Amino acid sequence: MPDLLIRGARLGPALVDIEVDEGSITAVVPSTVHSGARIADGAAPKRTVDEVVEAEGRWIIPGLWDEHVHFDQWAASRRRIDLSAATSAAEAAALVIRDAPAGGGLVIGRSFRDALWADAPDRALLDGAFPDRPVVLVSADLHCCWLNGAALARFGVGEHPTGLLREDAGFAVLGQLGDASAAERDAWAGEAAAAAAARGVVGIHDLEMGYNVEAWRRRTVAGFDALRVESGIYAPDLDRAEAEGLSTGLVLGPLLSVGRFKTITDGSLGTRTAYCAEPYPGTHDHGVLAVGPDALRAQLRRAAEIGLEPAVHAIGDEANRLALDAMIELGTGGRIEHAQLLHAPDLARFVAGGIGASIQPEHAMDDRDIADRYWAGRTGRGFLIRSLLDAGVHVRFGSDAPVAALDPWHAIAAAVLRSRDGRDPWHEEQAISAAEAIACSVRSRIRPGEPADLVLLEADPLGATGTLRDMPVAATLLGGRWTHRVV
Repeated sequence: MPDLLIRGARLGPALVDIEVDEGSITAVVPSTVHSGARIADGAAPKRTVDEVVEAEGRWIIPGLWDEHVHFDQWAASRRRIDLSAATSAAEAAALVIRDAPAGGGLVIGRSFRDALWADAPDRALLDGAFPDRPVVLVSADLHCCWLNGAALARFGVGEHPTGLLREDAGFAVLGQLGDASAAERDAWAGEAAAAAAARGVVGIHDLEMGYNVEAWRRRTVAGFDALRVESGIYAPDLDRAEAEGLSTGLVLGPLLSVGRFKTITDGSLGTRTAYCAEPYPGTHDHGVLAVGPDALRAQLRRAAEIGLEPAVHAIGDEANRLALDAMIELGTGGRIEHAQLLHAPDLARFVAGGIGASIQPEHAMDDRDIADRYWAGRTGRGFLIRSLLDAGVHVRFGSDAPVAALDPWHAIAAAVLRSRDGRDPWHEEQAISAAEAIACSVRSRIRPGEPADLVLLEADPLGATGTLRDMPVAATLLGGRWTHRVV
């Protein structure tokens, strides 16, 4: 006896009934419902089932994945002071002063974007209002942190002249914030997961820095069951991963498995540290190559020895070229994370090396003005989607949350429309169809034998481009179990 029958769901142009048993799809057949959206009089399931859900003509798609998140940072960021609207360092400081919680503890802000500000972040802007209370402001791209004097002293860098810590120095602070206990972080993760399920998300590839496998094991033992989770591994934890026998794809629980080996080879566009062939305007600075070719090869070899597939962060065109060089030479496969700026010949090399591209379309919307300034004359080969797909590259979508919101419909809308907030499309030649964008956001298909990871929608995802970004999600099914439902 099937566990569930979803009746009258719209799959493309057809209405279908979908049977689910023990977490998998067991049948997809023409619906017992007539062609209209309402239930036919006297219609009944062909067999007795535990639960019948009338879809009433709602659209159905496979469950959505976010292929690149920093989940604990995303969960925590929802409680930090939002600086995304600040248009200057002075304005950001004013927002912190206005919104800082009462008391004497650490003040944390997030999501500032200083690349286009006329003034520069400086510790002195924060010291006047917070002479003794530590303040840490995290950039939108996570690649720099802005600290006041008290925070600099707390984190052991008290003599820093500006308080703006980029790349490894900023990551070191980010990893020590400690603004919540493990129990609080787990509760925040549960809330963030429920919010993701409400947007149709069934799974994430979590690339949180640190050994987050441990946190996810704790959460699953405690009953976390809202998402499938693949937990990534970073270079400092390769020995530990080997000692515990971890390899990509290893199942650690009903919804938990081991993800990929993540290494960060360069910086970011927003922090002007992405490693590029051409220097940033008005400078001799090409960005930061955090992991050089020899070190990258050594890391990839080490990861391969224990069965970890690579996920290599590369944003600038030279960082991407060097990453492809190493991955092709070693035959690692895997994928490049971000791939924001590419040399044209490198498109074919993705395919030749069996290397995928894990990209975040919403970044193009967030950073279009920054790219126009700092990658002037090169944006035609930046944030490519159409070109990657046409070259035959296996493309997956993510958010990089908290860099962008953990909402796959934002990525889908950005990829299809190449615009946001009523602006003209940016490099419209890189737009793709809604069907292609959804295909980049799912891992399963609606057919017998596939997991019952399904999403019911209130609007046509292939025809309602005006509602893509805010797509109304009626229900989310994960392994045959409802994780979100309003019908």
